[in-house]
Amino acid sequence: MVPFGVDNINDFIGIDYRLQGYIGPTFELRKRNTFFMALEITEANFEEIVMKSDKPVLVDFWAEWCGPCRMVGPVVDELAGDYEGKAVVGKLNVDTEGAVAQQFGVRNIPTLLVFKNGEIVDKQVGATSKQVLAAKLDGAM
Repeated sequence: MVPFGVDNINDFIGIDYRLQGYIGPTFELRKRNTFFMALEITEANFEEIVMKSDKPVLVDFWAEWCGPCRMVGPVVDELAGDYEGKAVVGKLNVDTEGAVAQQFGVRNIPTLLVFKNGEIVDKQVGATSKQVLAAKLDGAM
């Protein structure tokens, strides 16, 4: 059951069904935090987004079939929101953009590269925590 005036219940959390006397159940809805997503980086936009950026750039080299990549994906999306305006955070699918992955010697995924002024300044191979990735981005600032 979706409360009146709510188009998508998935946009809300914390539904609280409380009885209020004889009036019946009411709903308390709290809007979720605005969700940010990492940029989709491709061979066509790699040069502009990553190499020419005046901000640090975190690139997540991933694939849809990769379990650890799917674990890191939401963390990368969170970082995109946390670092909005301070750094660029993006994802590059190695299945569709293999040439870029090959250019940087990415052989295992997930691989997360931090770029600054077009140069790799840090690297993480394998799944890791948000704190580790945030520290890598902070170190590139």
